[in-house]
Amino acid sequence: MNNQKAEIKSFSSEIQNEVIAIRRHIHANPELSNEELKTADFISKKLTEWEIPHSTKIAGNGICVLLKGELPGEKVIAIRGELDALPIIEKNEVSYKSCNEGVMHACGHDVHTAALLGTLRILQHLKSKWGGTIKAIFQPAEEKLPGGASAMIANGILDNPKPDSILALHVFPTLEYGKVGFREGQYMASCDEIFINVMGKGGHAAMPGEYNNPLFIAARLLNAYENLIEEVKTQTIPTVIAFGKITGAGATNVIPDEVKIEGTFRTMDEMWRKIIHEKLISIANKIAVETSSTIEVKIAIGYPCLYNNPLITTQSKNAAQDFLGKENVVDIPLRMTSDDFAFYSHEIPGCYFRLGIRNEERGIISPVHTATFDIEEKALETATGTMAWIAMQLLISK
Repeated sequence: MNNQKAEIKSFSSEIQNEVIAIRRHIHANPELSNEELKTADFISKKLTEWEIPHSTKIAGNGICVLLKGELPGEKVIAIRGELDALPIIEKNEVSYKSCNEGVMHACGHDVHTAALLGTLRILQHLKSKWGGTIKAIFQPAEEKLPGGASAMIANGILDNPKPDSILALHVFPTLEYGKVGFREGQYMASCDEIFINVMGKGGHAAMPGEYNNPLFIAARLLNAYENLIEEVKTQTIPTVIAFGKITGAGATNVIPDEVKIEGTFRTMDEMWRKIIHEKLISIANKIAVETSSTIEVKIAIGYPCLYNNPLITTQSKNAAQDFLGKENVVDIPLRMTSDDFAFYSHEIPGCYFRLGIRNEERGIISPVHTATFDIEEKALETATGTMAWIAMQLLISK
């Protein structure tokens, strides 16, 4: 077993420059959700070059790899990586800066894809040393509801063969490169989008008897929602209700007919999630009656809570400690962010862990979803080696 570990570390180091080049190519050529045609084509060509069997055009631009080891083994371990980028103008001045103006890999999906390709390269190189099947999922549209994961699942990605468990890593800008982080059980929040249309009656501002100002109604509604926000703070379930956009297209002397409000709702409990949905709607209905207006509340159901299976996460964490040393494996706290990997975690046992990419000495400290996000690329060697080792350990675990 120590020989296998040494071989993984050696080969991870050997292919490091190739994996970095892959990451830089993907970073320089970002594509938005459901538009990842060139990214998928690039991945497919790499897999073909390496003689790794795969299927393409799953749920749009998705790719599935089935890599079989040469030793006896029935277990199937899935590993997920994402393809899509974000609508952000990159401010980094680097050789691999985005060539697609207004689109940027600011969430690390270029890293995840490159790391998954590198992991497959390692596992293929050592396939005489392990048994079972690795199912690699290159998934589109993680950044856009309803999420590429749900579409991949609907297209049978978890069938034929069904994985025993699934893994994914995600960049973590607050964690130093060379380290990884794990959390068992509940880890990330559900995420729903709230769209509200407040319809009153517009008119000339000088004629108050002739209009029903939707701006005041919207203000009253937001005040009621602020009370709800204060109420949920007293609960033990972590919850976020926030509103970031309000639009009323009037003028100084023009009262508009309607006001639009947009927000987000996140929580860590699926039953509580349904209760808050009902509260958001009932509060709006009450105010609509009291103000003789019409208020439409539409809740776009997003990703569920992300749950890390305790057994798979413990086994993965132990494998990471064995590979990297205990000092380089940390426990991480709950997060109110979300990821559509949660869909997989509700279907089969999953482990979603974090990859440190921070390097303060080089000024690599920017959060994800910002125009200056970047990574310490030495983290890619950590990612590929650790993921390959975890996968091999899960294939032989009970």
